[in-house]
Amino acid sequence: MRSVIAYLSYSGNTKEVAELIEEHLLRDGMAVDLHRIGLDPPIDASRYDCIFVGTFTWDKGSTPDEVKDFVLEVGYKPDRIAVFGTGDTQFGGDELFCRAVDKLAFFYGSSWPGLKIEQSPRGSQEQRVENWIEGVLHDVKSLA
Repeated sequence: MRSVIAYLSYSGNTKEVAELIEEHLLRDGMAVDLHRIGLDPPIDASRYDCIFVGTFTWDKGSTPDEVKDFVLEVGYKPDRIAVFGTGDTQFGGDELFCRAVDKLAFFYGSSWPGLKIEQSPRGSQEQRVENWIEGVLHDVKSLA
């Protein structure tokens, strides 16, 4: 099975989550490509069994323009998209926390709830990432 982790990260928090996801997928024997949104050439989504999209939330709950451009580059809504992101509740409280994750998961009709991480995935949040990945992998394998 092959997956891609496409992510946008300015502060490094979303990149850290992407790297944790990559480590887990590799341990599970999955082939993984990392794609830095806005920096790497467009992907061919049809090559992947599962696509992970990672973003931070910007400007009062907005999805960053680079992520919107990535969605347009893909050009269609592939099946098996799992969305993750980082945010900070001090900017907008719970209502706006990781709102871009909610928007993308809804747009893609994702089978999985979006993973929302407060700032960095370090500490107890690492286990949340692991648990989320396990759930996604379980479903992806049963659909394959």
